[in-house]
Amino acid sequence: MSKSLLTRLLILALFAGGFATFFLLDLGQYLSLEELRERRDQLQAFTEANLALMIAAYMLVYIVMAALSVPGAAVLTLAGGAIFGVLIGTIAVSFASTIGATLVFLAARFLFRDAIQNRFGKRLKLINEGVERDGAFYLLALRLVPVFPFWLINLLMALTPIKTWTYFWISQLGMLPATVVYVNAGTQLARIDSMGDILSVQLIGSFALLALLPLILRWILRFLERRKVYHGQRPPKRFDYNLIVIGGGAAGLVSAYIGATVKAKVALIEKHAMGGDCLNTGCVPSKALLRTAKLMAEARNSQRYGIRNMQAEMDFGEVMDRVKQAITRIEPHDSPERYRNMGVDVIQGKAILVSPWEVEVDGQRKSARAIVLATGAEPLVPPIVGLEHTDYLTSDTLWDLDELPERLVVLGGGPIGSELAQGFARLGSKVTVVEMADRLLPREDHEAGALLTEHMQADGVSVATSHKALRVDDGNRLVCEHDGQKVEFGFDRLLVALGRKTRVSGYGLENIGVHVTDQGRIGSDPFQRTNFPNIYVCGDAAGPYQFTHVAAHQAWSAAVNALISPWWSFRTDYRVIPWVTFTDPEVARVGFSEEEAREQDIDYELTTYGIDDLDRAIADSADYGLVKVLTEPGKDRILGVTIINAHAGEMLAEFVLAMKHNLGLNKILGTIHPYPTFSEANKFAAGEWKKAHKPERVLSWAARYFRWRRG
Repeated sequence: MSKSLLTRLLILALFAGGFATFFLLDLGQYLSLEELRERRDQLQAFTEANLALMIAAYMLVYIVMAALSVPGAAVLTLAGGAIFGVLIGTIAVSFASTIGATLVFLAARFLFRDAIQNRFGKRLKLINEGVERDGAFYLLALRLVPVFPFWLINLLMALTPIKTWTYFWISQLGMLPATVVYVNAGTQLARIDSMGDILSVQLIGSFALLALLPLILRWILRFLERRKVYHGQRPPKRFDYNLIVIGGGAAGLVSAYIGATVKAKVALIEKHAMGGDCLNTGCVPSKALLRTAKLMAEARNSQRYGIRNMQAEMDFGEVMDRVKQAITRIEPHDSPERYRNMGVDVIQGKAILVSPWEVEVDGQRKSARAIVLATGAEPLVPPIVGLEHTDYLTSDTLWDLDELPERLVVLGGGPIGSELAQGFARLGSKVTVVEMADRLLPREDHEAGALLTEHMQADGVSVATSHKALRVDDGNRLVCEHDGQKVEFGFDRLLVALGRKTRVSGYGLENIGVHVTDQGRIGSDPFQRTNFPNIYVCGDAAGPYQFTHVAAHQAWSAAVNALISPWWSFRTDYRVIPWVTFTDPEVARVGFSEEEAREQDIDYELTTYGIDDLDRAIADSADYGLVKVLTEPGKDRILGVTIINAHAGEMLAEFVLAMKHNLGLNKILGTIHPYPTFSEANKFAAGEWKKAHKPERVLSWAARYFRWRRG
């Protein structure tokens, strides 16, 4: 047996023995108010004669009790006031409780930290980083406002990287206010001689202070936090607006809409086009283009639908005109006129923060009690040698094309790259997708990437996975590395589709110190607040999900919290976030993928249903793909769903609703689905789960019963 293991066993034995002794000998009977009152005079007399000995004995008992985390600490603290008075009692309790807590902290760290960090290190990474950065503040907040029991804080903090000395002095400081209040209450309890004494002003005041202490300390903590972050800043005496929103994309529009709906005075500042990326360069134009591309593919493959030959002639200029028409049709939903009619002051210009409450637009200052940052994101362009000398395209500039590229290389096989690559291939371009990962859609399960690759290749797309882009030569050749070899791809146009990065420059964030994370996003808490409590952020600027529907979801939290703070705040709920990649087949997901569950050591059961068996899919010649459901082992609670099919995005909504409202597969199975529809696949997937969990013993008895009934 190793020395380390022997030490661990000894520590566990000491704690277990102490814990068992406390309960077996019923030592808790001595830690009650009645016992304290009965022995008050005796204890005080002994203390007067042996003060040092009594302090030492008291602190030793307190340290042991705090270390064992057994009940009675509150009464023992009151006893400190009753026996020693406020000053000595506070000092004795403060040091004894902190020493006891630190002993638990050290024991738990020695026993469990390495094992926990080794097993769950990936999941704890963000927590560890947060503790290393702000651990002292987190601990102080937990000590001042005891939302969780102290013994739980002792154990959990031991598993983090916080330093022991930091833990000790922060604990002592954080527990001191509550200690003073309890010890003071103890001095009043020591004076109780009759029932009338219970109603004394001093005693009632002490207990009232105890009840209000968490609220008071919470207010003090917030005051200190605000004082620190607003150091040197003074708000205006009057504000022009209740809310200023910077950015007129999805997040900014929803924020302004909510403010106007509740009759707040709102200013919406946008430096470019209203509607943001989604309307002008993202969701709307791409889906319009993909619909035309799908029609061309269907015409080209008309024999699949029993039509021998179908002619389709395309003019790329007319296709792009249709895309622009779609934008024009939807534009009024996001127009300045619509929002002005709501009462929003829509300002065209560039907003720069000059203080936590003020922005400058074209030389004019506007002030508001709260500000929402909805600055959005822009295409990520990597520092590839030679790229700057190429007239490359991004998802923002693509829509200015007036000619269909003959040879198009798409750098990036994620959602944006895959959608546009397949769309342009179906329109007639010779397309090559270059992806550094080993498959398309690397964030999704391998089945999604494999099936999408098969369909894209059928559309004429060359898929080059595991290729790392090195440089661009001569302005028309992308040089990559694959298996240690150099590979070149010639192109007429190069589309860079490697994702999007948050817009953080040019808004004056650095002027006042708005925190930007290492990932390049504007930092926020669960309430969408930045490090300035009156400045909020939502949408792509906040992350971690860059979807229009998530931007709107965050905007609700940001706007509502900005308007009702400090009276109340709502956390943004990220438990059920769906998304769809609009390729053919579509890839739709909510919750965990199978690979994510494995990486995070989450136990799950897997149920799949192949859509090649679905009647409607067969009738539509769309009989490919699957429904893949992850559930808790032995239960029908849904952990995640991936759907791969031509209509996956529409099929996903039922699972999103089920997960949001904790409805399991049994509920989906018991719901009538119209026939013949693609949504039936959801029910059949639930049926596959039910088959795997059928009660075999009950069914065997049922078989015997029916044999008996047949005679």
